[in-house]
Amino acid sequence: MKVSMKVEYACRVLAQLARFRGNKQLSHVEELAKVEEIPANYLVQILNELKNGGLIISRRGKQGGYALAKNPDEIRLNEVVRVIDGDVIELNFSGNGQSGPRVAQVWEEIAHNLEAKMNEYTLESFLQPESETMYYI
Repeated sequence: MKVSMKVEYACRVLAQLARFRGNKQLSHVEELAKVEEIPANYLVQILNELKNGGLIISRRGKQGGYALAKNPDEIRLNEVVRVIDGDVIELNFSGNGQSGPRVAQVWEEIAHNLEAKMNEYTLESFLQPESETMYYI
């Protein structure tokens, strides 16, 4: 299994939006791209997918921007992965041969356990507690 760069970027930008949850202002693409070091044109594509997946909202215009559609503790990691990349593990086992059924069963168990573990994490998991924030001079 390989986690795509797109999923990493989506998690980073969602964590950034979670930091400003409750703030009246919306976040702008340029600001998000700069602070998370993501190419702005690629970030726009990711933000569109997150919007279409119901995880964020957007508004156009001078006062426009992006914000979370739900509270950070309501957005689970497996939702983010599903919106961006589809299924966490895509299984295409035939189950043929003497060992085929057991091999398929083991991989199905792994996929189920991974999905369950990812369901335990929310966007809040990506936020650094205030006491752990490091400042550099």
